[in-house]
Amino acid sequence: GTGKPVILIHGYPLNGASWEKQTAALLTAGCRVITYDRRGFGKSSQPTTGYNYDTFAADLRAVITTLKLQDVAIAGFSMGGGEVARYIGKFGSTGIRKAVIISGVPPYLVNAPDNAEGQDKAMFDGIGAAVQKDRFAFFREFFGNFYSADENLGTRISQPVIDASFAVAASCSATAAFECVGAWLEDFRSDLARIDIPTLVMHGDADRILPISATGDRTAKMVNGAEYVVIKGAPHGMLWTHAEEVNAALVKFLAN
Repeated sequence: GTGKPVILIHGYPLNGASWEKQTAALLTAGCRVITYDRRGFGKSSQPTTGYNYDTFAADLRAVITTLKLQDVAIAGFSMGGGEVARYIGKFGSTGIRKAVIISGVPPYLVNAPDNAEGQDKAMFDGIGAAVQKDRFAFFREFFGNFYSADENLGTRISQPVIDASFAVAASCSATAAFECVGAWLEDFRSDLARIDIPTLVMHGDADRILPISATGDRTAKMVNGAEYVVIKGAPHGMLWTHAEEVNAALVKFLAN
């Protein structure tokens, strides 16, 4: 497209193509749409280092500066929500006109004395161990919950779509698959406090991967003046299952 640019940052363990339904809607709305594959995923290289949010934010910075983007919106899904928060926390909002966090990992997933809403770290250690032991088996189960397949299969999503997601995940770096689990433990609370541009937070109230009470509800409260859209009955993977609802909110927010 040729309109105002928006960068779409994908979730784990997918790639930039996972935004296909949003890309179509945003192009129709007149936006310039930019996606990229996070290091270790999709068509990006597969280094053995750099799977932390400071590096991810620097990678996003490289995309923005290389393409000489100004007045750009940045939208992150799941893990990508962390990039949005850390980018502004690290580099500020100069040149960024709007921010979007969809089904995001912020603000902080780990239980701590000042974060009672978080999960015990042992749970994430268990996920990491499962990925190391057999990441393919882990991905198979993961996508069942990602899309709430027991509820949405045959209505809001087809088996071939889930199979395609698995194929993308299976092609990622084994190092990235494991190391990104550790990145989920990042504390984004101070980053969210630095966001000083119009921000849309969107989350599904049936998210099994990142429950809304621990993530979206809290993120919306921590970002000053954030617009908060809750998609009823939507699972984590609502970019596909609830694309119509997601796209309506996204296009409306990015319209001006």
